[in-house]
Amino acid sequence: MSREPDGLAELLPRWHRLRDAQEGEPLRALLAVMAEQLDLVREGVEQGYEDLFVETAAPWVLPYLGDLVGYRTLPGYERSEMGVPPAEGWGRGLTTGLRGGSPAALTEAVAPRADVAATVANRRRKGTLHLLEELSEDVAGWPARAVELSRHVSHHQPVKLYGAGAAPAGRAARGRRADLRDGSALDLAGGPFGEVARSADVRRADSRHRQGGWTPAGVALHVWRLKAHSLTSSPAYCVDRARNLYTFSILGNDTPLVTKPVPEPSPHHIAEIDNVPAFIRRRRLHDRLADLYGPGKSLVIRRDGEERPVPPSDLVVADLSDWRYRPKRGQVAVDPELGRIAFGARTAPRKGVWVDYHHASAADLGGGEYARDREPRPDATVFRVGPGQTHRQIMDAYRAWQHDRRAGNCGPEGIIEITHSGAYQEQLDFDLDPGDRLELRAAEGTRPVIRLLDWYSNRPDALNIRAVSDDCAPGERPRIVLDGLLVTGRGINVTGPMGAVVVRHCTLVPGWSLEPECDPHSPEEPSIVLERTTACLQVEHSILGTIEVIGDEVSEDPLDIHLSDSVLDATADDREALSAPDCRHAHAVLHLHRTTVIGEIHTHAVRIAENSLFTGRLHVARRGIGCLRFSYVPTGSRTPRRYRCWPDLAGQGPGRALRVRPRFTSTRYGTPWYALLADGVAEEIGRGAEDGAELGAFHDLYRPQREDNLRARLAEYTPAGTDAGIFFVT
Repeated sequence: MSREPDGLAELLPRWHRLRDAQEGEPLRALLAVMAEQLDLVREGVEQGYEDLFVETAAPWVLPYLGDLVGYRTLPGYERSEMGVPPAEGWGRGLTTGLRGGSPAALTEAVAPRADVAATVANRRRKGTLHLLEELSEDVAGWPARAVELSRHVSHHQPVKLYGAGAAPAGRAARGRRADLRDGSALDLAGGPFGEVARSADVRRADSRHRQGGWTPAGVALHVWRLKAHSLTSSPAYCVDRARNLYTFSILGNDTPLVTKPVPEPSPHHIAEIDNVPAFIRRRRLHDRLADLYGPGKSLVIRRDGEERPVPPSDLVVADLSDWRYRPKRGQVAVDPELGRIAFGARTAPRKGVWVDYHHASAADLGGGEYARDREPRPDATVFRVGPGQTHRQIMDAYRAWQHDRRAGNCGPEGIIEITHSGAYQEQLDFDLDPGDRLELRAAEGTRPVIRLLDWYSNRPDALNIRAVSDDCAPGERPRIVLDGLLVTGRGINVTGPMGAVVVRHCTLVPGWSLEPECDPHSPEEPSIVLERTTACLQVEHSILGTIEVIGDEVSEDPLDIHLSDSVLDATADDREALSAPDCRHAHAVLHLHRTTVIGEIHTHAVRIAENSLFTGRLHVARRGIGCLRFSYVPTGSRTPRRYRCWPDLAGQGPGRALRVRPRFTSTRYGTPWYALLADGVAEEIGRGAEDGAELGAFHDLYRPQREDNLRARLAEYTPAGTDAGIFFVT
C-alpha cells in the first residue's frame, strides 16, 4: 500500500476535490493508485542507493558487492532463492525449490552479511587465532575458541631451561606433565580450556573419519552449537516433604546449568570460558563463585519470596547425586552439573524457592524466554496476570474478559497476558461463545508454567477448551491461541464446534511430567485430546506429546491438523503419536512441515509431509490423496505417494536401510540435546531436506550449511603449514 495514498489528491485545488467528492471520489481513487506506483518507484530509488553499502544492501546484492573485493561465495549459496537478483529468480522459477523452509534464513546461513563486510579486514589478520574465532561467529553463528595444539603436546624439556634466566617466560610450563595437586587444571583436562599436555596424535585435525590433531601443526577450533537460554524468577521444584531438596527445573528433572556468555573485551581477545555457553562444572563454580553467582550472572537462588538472594557465603558446591550429601545448618548446597539444591537441617524455606539460571538448548523451540514474532492485534483488549497486575490468576482475567464481552464493553478479541515466569496451579476451563477470539500468552521475556493437578476425583483435570453453542456458522466458531507457555501435569482437551486451536512456541510436556532422569511420568497419556470437535489444530515451534482424536467417522469430516517446526513425541518409537482410542486411525488429515515425529502415526490421510522425520511407522487409511516429499519414513509404512524419501532411495537390502536410519543424541525431553540428530548420522538424514538442510524440527538451523561454510573459511584463513579442524564441544 502507498505510504501517502492521498498525497497527490491533497495537491489539487480545493474546488476539484469538492467536485470529485460530489461524484463519488473517482479522481481520488485514481490518484491513490498513481501514488502507490510512485511510492514503488521512490522505494526502488532509495533501495538502489542502500545497495551501494554492505550494511543496508538487499541480501541478493551481497555477493556482488563481495565480488568487488574478491569475496569467495560460500558453498550452497546457489541453492538460495536470494542467490540471484529478483528478476532472474522469478524467471527461472527458483522459488519452487524452497517451499518448505525460509529463503531468507537459508541466505543468511550461506552468505552472512558480516562475512562479506569483513573480507578485507580478515585478509589483513590471516593466520591469527582470534580471526578463526571471529569467522565461526560471523559465518556459522557459533561461539568458538581456537587452540594451538602444539602447546599441549607433551615433549621433553631441555635441561638448560631450568638454569637461571635460560627459559623464556611460560615456556617451561608448555608440554609438561600433569600436576596431580592442581585439581582445577585436571578438571579442565582434555577440553578446550585444558592446559594438561598429552601425547602426540598423528591423525589430521580436519579428518572426517577419525579426528586427531594433537600434532605440532594442529589447530583446533572448539565450537559450541547449543545456546544458553535464560529463566528468570522461576520456581524451583521441591522433591521431598521436609522441603530441603529442590531442583532448578520446575519439572523436577536434572538440568545441567550453563554459563551466561560475557562479550569479549576486544576483537583481538582469545575466547575464555566466560565468553561461551559452557556447562558449569562443580570445580569451576567452587573456584569462581563470585563470577558466576549473583543478579545478572549465570545463576541466582532466592528463598521465601525475598528479593535479596542467598548470600554467596552460605553456598557450598557439592555432589548431590542420590542426595547423599547433607549440608550443615545454615548452608545451601548447589550442584550445577545436576541442577540440584539442598538446604541445611532445620533451615528449610517456608515460602518456596525461586531461581535464575541458564540452560542449554539448540534452538528457540517450545516455551522459553526468547523473543517471539507476533502479529500486532490493536483491536484486542489485554488483561494482564501476575504480581503487581490487576489479576493474580488466569481464570480471574478470563472471567473479567467474559463479563466485559457480554456486557458490550469490549470486542470479541481478548488477550490474557502473563507477565512473569511463575507457576500457575489452577483449574482452567475456557467456555467460548460464537465469535470469541481468545489468546492466552506469555509476555515478552517470560516463560510461565501452567501446572494442572488432581483437582477432582470423579473427572479429568485437563485444560478444557469448549465451544458453548452447538449451532453456529463456520465463520463464527470461536478461536483460541496458546503462546509461549509450558503445560505440565495434564494435557489439553478440546470439545465442541471450535474454529482454530493454535499452539505456538509452547511445551506440552510429553508424558505429562518428568522423573529425575528425564523419563516421562505417564508415557502413554496424550497431550492434546480432540473430542467430538470441529477444531483445526495448528502447532508451530512447539514440543508436545501424543495427539488423540475422538470423533464420528461417518457423519463428520476429518479434522485438519497442521504441524510445523515442532516435535511430536510419543516417548517411544512403538507408541502412537497420533491416533484414535484403541490404536484406531485418527479421523484427521495431517499436514507436516519440518517436524520430528517420535512414535507411530495412525491417521485418515496425510495431505503433505515434507522435510520431516518419522521414527515410527506411518499408517494411512487413504493412500490416494496427499504425498510425502524429502522425508524419512520407516520400512513397512503405509503412506501416500512418495517423492525422494528415505530409505526408498537407499535401494534394496536390510543393510542399506539400516545405514540411513536416524540417530539422535537424546530422545528424552528435558535433556539439552533433545531431538537433535547425532554427529555422524547418515548424510541422507543430516542433509536430506530439499535445500540441503537436516530433516526434522531443527531444519531451519541449517547446521550442515553452517559447518560447510566454516570449513571453507578455515581452509582460506588457516595459518600456512598448519592443519585446522572443527571440534564440536556441544
